[in-house]
Amino acid sequence: MRTRKQKIILFAKIVTVAFVVAVISFFVFRNTILRQAITRVSEKMERDYNSDFSVKDASFVGFSGISMSRITLVPKNADTIFNIRKTETSVSFLRLLVGDIQLGTLEITNGFVQLVKNDKGRNFQAFLKRDKEDKTLPSERGDYAKFTYRIITKVLNLVPTDMKIENLSFRLNDNGKKTTINFQKLRLVNQQLETSIKVETNTFTQRIRIQGFADPRNKKADIRFFNMDTGAIKVPYLDERFNLKSSFNSIRLNIQNIDRNGDELHIDGVASIANLMINHPKIASKDVVIKNARFDYRFLLGSHFISIDSSSTVEFNKIKFHPYLAYETEEDTIYKLKVAIPKMKAQDFIASLPDGLFTHFQGMEAEGNFEYKLDFMFNKNKPNQLVFDSNLKKENLKITKYGKANLNKLNEEFVYRAIINNVPQRPILVGSSNPNYTPLDQISPYLQKCILTSEDPSFFSHRGFINEAFKQSILKNIRTKKFSRGASTISMQLVKNVFLTREKTVSRKMEEILLVYLLENNRIASKERMLEVYFNIIEWGPNVYGIGEAAQFYFQKKPADLTLKECLYLATIVPKPRKFMWQFDTEGKLKSFAVKQEKFLSSLMLRRGLLTSEDTIGQSIPLDISGFAHSLLKLKVQDSIPVDSLAVDSQFEF
Repeated sequence: MRTRKQKIILFAKIVTVAFVVAVISFFVFRNTILRQAITRVSEKMERDYNSDFSVKDASFVGFSGISMSRITLVPKNADTIFNIRKTETSVSFLRLLVGDIQLGTLEITNGFVQLVKNDKGRNFQAFLKRDKEDKTLPSERGDYAKFTYRIITKVLNLVPTDMKIENLSFRLNDNGKKTTINFQKLRLVNQQLETSIKVETNTFTQRIRIQGFADPRNKKADIRFFNMDTGAIKVPYLDERFNLKSSFNSIRLNIQNIDRNGDELHIDGVASIANLMINHPKIASKDVVIKNARFDYRFLLGSHFISIDSSSTVEFNKIKFHPYLAYETEEDTIYKLKVAIPKMKAQDFIASLPDGLFTHFQGMEAEGNFEYKLDFMFNKNKPNQLVFDSNLKKENLKITKYGKANLNKLNEEFVYRAIINNVPQRPILVGSSNPNYTPLDQISPYLQKCILTSEDPSFFSHRGFINEAFKQSILKNIRTKKFSRGASTISMQLVKNVFLTREKTVSRKMEEILLVYLLENNRIASKERMLEVYFNIIEWGPNVYGIGEAAQFYFQKKPADLTLKECLYLATIVPKPRKFMWQFDTEGKLKSFAVKQEKFLSSLMLRRGLLTSEDTIGQSIPLDISGFAHSLLKLKVQDSIPVDSLAVDSQFEF
């Protein structure tokens, strides 16, 4: 009778013998096994992806090395996806026994990988379909930490610890927009990486070098991108595909730690870039340049969340802030964003603004300090609980010198020129020297109330922005998935008209926000003065600027003499003044939609106590457009000679 210990020893011997037999069998038949594996891959490619996969020669080299030549993947009736002339690689035998593929060495000589999109379709289209047999991926995807760590591990296991690549090209052809990235040389030896890369597009050719440290097994790296020639590194493809021109002098990517601790995955490191240039018509009219930018990041992933931790730090030039960004799915789908800029000098902030993005601030000087916090939260399942809190604390903040946008201009007489479709319009003198200029106290109180109600009811109480309006604007834009609604106040409209252009760019909007804040919070101009200038510069019709011209153009009156009905009409055409004529029918009467607009506005003013019932007496009388505007109405052509006049004229013929 064997003892328990003897049984364990016997079992261990049996397992050892079986393992040795398996190893010996593998080495005896390994080339046959390799050819069978290639055949299975080839059959799968043809069956599932309608593609031909072939390897001309394949054999084992040494203990764990594999050598293959003429490896190709060609979809039926499409361009070749890859063609590798020769490759040698080794795998970890022990890892292979437990079902993992971990490359040890890799050598590739002469080959290409290409993605092609043309009028026949995409050569990689079949590979975009989800593998129906992979049933583990969707369930794991719900656990973001587990899924991400699994993908990172598999990818890094495919990165060899020693690598030698010569003349391997990655090609992209998007309907004639071609980019080729040729790795002329790539070496990874003793965790040191060095490359020589040639980039060719339809518009430029460039040589790039990547150097640094890479340790795929310990999940660490520190690599840098440099230009081997003079000048900056241009980013390929984006310029032709998206009209986005971008370049940089150098990039550093550092991965310090990838660690899964319990249910959380931590990814820590540093990313930096020098002299980043971006040019796109939707961003700014000029090149936007950030001289130095750095991101000390800490990504946290859990079973139901993905986030950038608030311990992360973003720096560009002298501006430094801590971001917090989160996507949560445990109960509801929630998006969170928090930004905290610690106390800093105002002048450092102005000097750090990216060149080309804030052109109107160039030359501006300031004193004092400030700090800023932003808190944003959006619950997809409960959108009305949107959180948007923006808070700026200032300390002895004062503008000592203005740049291109001199906000003191509002307190003086100046010349205003509207810009429509990038074409400057006729100059308008904003001041008493202009006979059409109208001081605020000479503008009908009705018109002031109508405009304030329709454009900015809290103008005299806010400081340039209305948080609730911002919230509603954000909600509308999220629902429509586009920028379909703004939150513009009279202050913002004034700054946009007087100091900025009407181009729809990120640059213009950001400048508008900052200029409005400076104007309102430093009390550079009084609210009354701002409103007076607004009334005297806004467009009221085709080539009609200021209320003085508008009152004459429509009613042959002075602004002080306008009736409530006339003021309601003028307030409703402010959003689209050049199309005022479409509010009238062929008989010169207001259409029903225009009448409803005026009734809605007057009812709103009554509810708010801005009008009394006596004010609305006589509102049923039709609106009379008596000025030059009448000639622009689309009226029905009437016979110019009355019937009776024909009889009178006939008497003079005899």
